[in-house]
Amino acid sequence: MSSATKSSGSASNGAASAGGTADETMDRLKASLLVERKELEVDKIFRALVKLDGSDLHLKVGNPPMVRVGGELRPLNRPPIDNEEMVRLLVPMMDERNRRIFEEEGGADFAYICNVDGVSWRFRINMLKQLGKIGLVARRVNNFIPNFEGLYLPPVMESLCHFDQGMILLAGVTGSGKSTTIASMLNYINSIYRKHILTLEDPIEFVYTEDKCLINQREIGQDVKDFGIGMKHAVREDPDIILVGELRDEETFMTAIHAAETGHLVFGTIHASSASTTIGRILDLFPEEMHGAIRSAIAFNMKGIVAQKLLRSIKPGVSRVPTVEVMTFSPMIRKLVLEGKDEKLPDAIRIGAEDGMQDFTMSLKQLIDDELIDRPTAFAVAPNKDALKMALKGIDVKAPGII
Repeated sequence: MSSATKSSGSASNGAASAGGTADETMDRLKASLLVERKELEVDKIFRALVKLDGSDLHLKVGNPPMVRVGGELRPLNRPPIDNEEMVRLLVPMMDERNRRIFEEEGGADFAYICNVDGVSWRFRINMLKQLGKIGLVARRVNNFIPNFEGLYLPPVMESLCHFDQGMILLAGVTGSGKSTTIASMLNYINSIYRKHILTLEDPIEFVYTEDKCLINQREIGQDVKDFGIGMKHAVREDPDIILVGELRDEETFMTAIHAAETGHLVFGTIHASSASTTIGRILDLFPEEMHGAIRSAIAFNMKGIVAQKLLRSIKPGVSRVPTVEVMTFSPMIRKLVLEGKDEKLPDAIRIGAEDGMQDFTMSLKQLIDDELIDRPTAFAVAPNKDALKMALKGIDVKAPGII
C-alpha cells in the first residue's frame, strides 16, 4: 500500500475485484480519487509550503500566508488575504460533513491531500473561526516515516515496542512531535512482528506501508461514526496493537485502558508537560472518588510515558530535534503512583537509568554533547537550570531516600 497517495476517504472499501489483487484495487481507487479531485486555488499555497520545507501553514484574514520553517513563522511574499479571498480559498476544501461540523462547532479537523511535482502530500487541517472570520492552520505530514535514529530518539524507545500488552503514552504540547514518534514506533513494530495494527485517528496523519504487519487505519467520521463506536468495533477486529490518538476525555481513557487490560498494546497521546505530570493530567479527567481506581489501572497497565519537546538544532541538515523524558513503570514508579506520591516521580526518574529512564536534564546534556543543540537553547527550556549546569560539569546528582 503506497504511503504517498492514500486519501482519507479511500479506506472504506478494500476488497479485490476480479481484475486484480486488493492492493491493486486500492491503488486504482486512490489514483482515481486524486484525478477526480479538482485542483483548488489554495493548492498553490500548500505547494509553496512544501517547497520551502515548512512544517505548518497559517492563513488569517489581514495577513499574508505564514509558514513555519525551522520552528519560526515567516510570511510568504504575497499580499495579505482579505475576507472574500479567504472564503474562496478555504470553503471548497471542506466536504459536506466538515462544513456541517464547522458551522455547528466553529471549527473542523480533517486530512487534505495536495499534489506537488507528482508527489501527493498529506496535511492535517484545522479550519477555525476567529473574530467572526474563517481561518486555517495546517500541519504537513511527511510521507516518509523516520526511524528512531533519524528522529534522534533515545534507545529505550525500541524496547517499549516489544511489549505484548499494556499502554504507552506520548506526552507533550501541540507540535512537539508526538505523532511522528508514535509513527516511528509503529513502523518499527511493522518491520519485525507479524501482528495486526489497528488505528483510530481524527484525522489520519501518517499512512503506513504494510511490511510484516496487517494494518487497518480508520478515520473518525469517515470510516466510523465516532470514537466510542470505533473502539466497540476494535475489540471484535482481533487487533494486537491499537493506536487511539489523543486521550482527551474520561470515555477515551477508560476505553483505552480497558483495551490494555484485556491483552492489547495501546498507544496514545496526551497534552502534558512532562512524564511525571501526566499522571495528574489523567486524573483530572475523572471525579476525585475515582482517582484510587484510576491510579491502580495506570500502575498495573502503563508500560511507559514519554514526554518530548522539539528544539532548534545546530547540526547542518537537521532543523529540529526532540528533548525526551522517559518514565518506565518499574516497581518503584508503580509503588509511587499507587501511593499517590507523584511529587517523588521526578527523583525516581533521575535514578532509574537502569530501567531505561531519563529526565529532561539528562536528555538536554546528551543533545549538547552530541552537538545537536547549543547551550542557550538547552537552558531556555531546562526545567532545572542548576541541575543542567551541574550535569554539564560532570556532576551526577542522585536523589536518595525516594521510598
